[in-house]
Amino acid sequence: MKEKKQTNSNSNLFGSKWGFILACVGSAVGLGNIWLFPYRLGQYGGAAFLIPYLLFIFLFGYVGLSAEFAIGRKAKTGTLGAYEVCWKKSKHSKTGTALGWIPLVGSLGIATGYAIIIGWVLRALFGSATGALFETSSGNYFSQATGDFGSVIWHIAILGITVLILFTDSVARIEKVSKVLMPVFYILFAFLAVRVLLLPGSVEGYKFLFIPKWQSLLQIETWIMAMGQAFFSLSITGSGMIVYGAYLGKKEDIVNASLQTSIYDTLAALLSALVIMPAVFSFGIEPTAGPSLMFLVMPDIFRQIAFGRIFACIFFISVLVAGITSLINMFEAVIESLQYKYKISRNIAALISILISFSIGVFLENELNVGKFMDFITILVVPLGAVFGAVSIYYVLGRNKIEEELNCGRKKKLPKVYSVVARYIYVPITILIFILGIIYKGIG
Repeated sequence: MKEKKQTNSNSNLFGSKWGFILACVGSAVGLGNIWLFPYRLGQYGGAAFLIPYLLFIFLFGYVGLSAEFAIGRKAKTGTLGAYEVCWKKSKHSKTGTALGWIPLVGSLGIATGYAIIIGWVLRALFGSATGALFETSSGNYFSQATGDFGSVIWHIAILGITVLILFTDSVARIEKVSKVLMPVFYILFAFLAVRVLLLPGSVEGYKFLFIPKWQSLLQIETWIMAMGQAFFSLSITGSGMIVYGAYLGKKEDIVNASLQTSIYDTLAALLSALVIMPAVFSFGIEPTAGPSLMFLVMPDIFRQIAFGRIFACIFFISVLVAGITSLINMFEAVIESLQYKYKISRNIAALISILISFSIGVFLENELNVGKFMDFITILVVPLGAVFGAVSIYYVLGRNKIEEELNCGRKKKLPKVYSVVARYIYVPITILIFILGIIYKGIG
């Protein structure tokens, strides 16, 4: 196979390990942390749910996230180039590299649906700032943007913000944006958590979240949902994290960075839970998950508390930050691969990616349509891409080559058990997640 020029150079690397971790945390922290984790934590055993969840977070961070970072750094390029490296010595190299488009399509698909939903968030932020959100019912305000072509302006605004960040000087700009936006996210959510703590009756929310229901650990569904939540929370897609790994220097300890990313992602999920569920219980609202929680329940809560407009703005700014930092990673994976594959400029690749996303997404702005589209992408395409990535890295490329890359930057070599866990536990679990997602119609 003809070798293609690798797209990164020493000047196109993250300037610091902290910048890299914050960028990866920004990618991982998304809507699932905010509108799904709090509900699942309470619904599937409270503090007891944290036992399988943290177990899977450690497993996926240790051998899953680290593998995607490592193959990106080894290949010195993103999704498509990384799979060429994995498959180049295989007799099925052409098939293998062609299949590398699956995780890339997954990244673009998620970005397309996300851009619509984050557009709704931007509109809710605007409504909070102007008071328009509180002049009508939450359901009415939300429904105004979720019909056919109901959110075009906000949709374009989100894509515009994202493409401006991604134009030229990719790594430096991603790092700078992440260093600002991620601390802002944690500070704002911590502030909201303190405010919610002072609400009357909020203690019931803490009970829902943290009183352990040990019998839940005997239910297989608890373990399945914990596994799915952990897997998707870390954005292990076989694509996005590979491109960030391509921008990481050889002196950095990838496994350590992966585990730190996992920790901060979990902290974000817990902060979200501390904001949302105590507020929900304080006002006697039935706990729920998904868009209704963010766009219907939370605005109804903010309209009932002092300075509610201010707190609504803080909340939607926080969600906006989480959404945009995730979008940056999804589009970066596509942009870098287009540059690599077709030898076009970064700005042209960015415009192509954004235009494809908008051309598809503008017909999906109806809430029902975007829901069906995201189900297809997250239940079928993304898990399949993750399976392909895991198999490509740990079996096609092989444990020796990937461990050689993982050992770069480490003071001590990985223990022998690492490859056993990766090949015989992690890879089968990715296949299981794909199968269970189809059976349960989504587990993450």
